[in-house]
Amino acid sequence: MITPWPCPGGDEFAVVFDRGRLARLLIVPPLFAEMNHARGWLVATMRALDAAGIDSFLPDLPGTNESLQALPAQSLHGWRMAMAAAARHFRASHVLAVRGGALIFPNALPGWVIDPIAGHTLLRPMLRAAMIAAREGGMALDTATMLETGRHEGLLLAGYDCGPALIAGLDTARPLDEGQRELRSADLGGSAPWQRAEPGYDPASVPKLAAILAAGIAA
Repeated sequence: MITPWPCPGGDEFAVVFDRGRLARLLIVPPLFAEMNHARGWLVATMRALDAAGIDSFLPDLPGTNESLQALPAQSLHGWRMAMAAAARHFRASHVLAVRGGALIFPNALPGWVIDPIAGHTLLRPMLRAAMIAAREGGMALDTATMLETGRHEGLLLAGYDCGPALIAGLDTARPLDEGQRELRSADLGGSAPWQRAEPGYDPASVPKLAAILAAGIAA
């Protein structure tokens, strides 16, 4: 089900499978377009975890999906605080962060990261696409110039209106190293959802991921 939760700055929504069990997994989604591509896969994994006796929670980040907050006003620090608030509210016992979600992993909780990525690596293809669009419009820009502009004024990247604080934070951010266990999507079978041209996933990867998470939580 979808339920509101009290996020700093205003209520946000989350997909939840909550039966009040002790095993409670917070899922920190990937960022930007990768979030849309992975959402169906993550919800399918949540259903599998529910069948395995594990509650799970997939919160929206402020400024994304159905959020009433403005994306240009967001920052990486703000998203970290939001995920920390979600972990407290849902009483998470473990965390799973995916791709850029590893940059905003709540501290002090055990868990996993799938294909963690540095912020500048996430920004690079978005900047390249924006540069190509600018040049097609007659503007001779390079990615370094666009990044510098973005750090001070914000930029529209891949349809996302990113403010300067978010771009500056992403440019220097690296996944947290707090002892999280790293998982590789290649080991789950098929291509990862964020590698596909259209949203979709390999159904066989769902029980594999759910089994890994359930075994780790039980241990």
